[in-house]
Amino acid sequence: MAKPLIVEIPHELGRDEARRRIETGVEQGRALLGKSGVTIGNLAWTGDRLDFALSALTQSVDGQIDVGQDSVRVEVRLPLLLALFAEKIRKSVGKEGNLLLTKK
Repeated sequence: MAKPLIVEIPHELGRDEARRRIETGVEQGRALLGKSGVTIGNLAWTGDRLDFALSALTQSVDGQIDVGQDSVRVEVRLPLLLALFAEKIRKSVGKEGNLLLTKK
């Protein structure tokens, strides 16, 4: 495994609203990912932490999302092949996370 990819996304929603939006976004994403051949192996909340694992095309990814009062921390452990695209993935996670946590 390569070094974890970490994205911090600031927000002004408070912990409860941020978590609610992430839960909703994860459920919408689950439907879309399933249609594109991505298998979701684990989605489990423990307090304000969501642990996840997914796989596609023999590549497995896992990590967690920690919801804080004023920021969300996403940590993803990428296999070596996907680590080559870490910066592109970081930008995408940051962009989508900002949209999720800032839209009305």
